[in-house]
Amino acid sequence: MEAPKLNDVFKYDFNFTDEDIQTYAKISGDVNPIHVSESYSKHTQFGRCIVHGYYSISVFSKVYGTLLYPDAHILISQKANYLKPIFTGVEYTAVFTAKQLFADKNRVLYLNEIYEKETGEIKITGEAVLMNKKFYNW
Repeated sequence: MEAPKLNDVFKYDFNFTDEDIQTYAKISGDVNPIHVSESYSKHTQFGRCIVHGYYSISVFSKVYGTLLYPDAHILISQKANYLKPIFTGVEYTAVFTAKQLFADKNRVLYLNEIYEKETGEIKITGEAVLMNKKFYNW
């Protein structure tokens, strides 16, 4: 695998299930009814349960840790802006774009975005800095 180049793009399709959300709620302890109670959530502005914010961006960790230069990949920082809610049973695409290369530190700044696949609507945007001394050598 070659080192990433500026503006390289990687895409990953995914979705969340109701079971995923219940498991995450149990593990994290975040049992806010907006995430786990359909009877509560149907009376909110969203009309249904929404995926936990941190769980929704866990797709970034999955891709960095298992698909995109996973060998020796170290997350240095990550930030996210939640623009629109993420729901279960909806197909999404995560898009990763190499925005800045830091050759002297073996690091890349990635733009992370999540889009609803059917509508193309952006749901989450943010950035992450990753280090990889094995692959980020320019």
